[in-house]
Amino acid sequence: MNSPSRHVLIALLSTLVLTGCGDGDRAARLKAAGPNPSLDALMKVADADAGARTFGQCLACHTIGKGELDRAGPNLHGIMGKPVAGGSDRYGYTAALKKVGGVWDRPTMDRWLTAPQRFAPGTKMTFAGLSDPLARADVIAYLEREGRE
Repeated sequence: MNSPSRHVLIALLSTLVLTGCGDGDRAARLKAAGPNPSLDALMKVADADAGARTFGQCLACHTIGKGELDRAGPNLHGIMGKPVAGGSDRYGYTAALKKVGGVWDRPTMDRWLTAPQRFAPGTKMTFAGLSDPLARADVIAYLEREGRE
């Protein structure tokens, strides 16, 4: 088995294993965020470890480690604060994503993770999005943490 195929297989198996790991404090975190919580309220209770488990599904296309190569999607190490369509000098971003502009901050990443095709119509990102606002906050917390390490 060639190396890229092995990496995809490992990512998929990791996702299956990690999805079995529950988020036992999810209900408590949601309660602490309050009714109809804003992104700011969700970020106060976000769990980067839960975000890492959710991010497992992203590993088929993205790397996150410092200096790792791009895959079908760009490496996401340190993505927060970088320009949209500018996180990797080596990656070929679509015109759709380049047209969006701005930087990857919490609200922008939340919109992207909600529905990439709606955020940047014509993007080649095939991921449908995360409908769960707490899961998105957890992934954002994970991206922020990994960008510091």
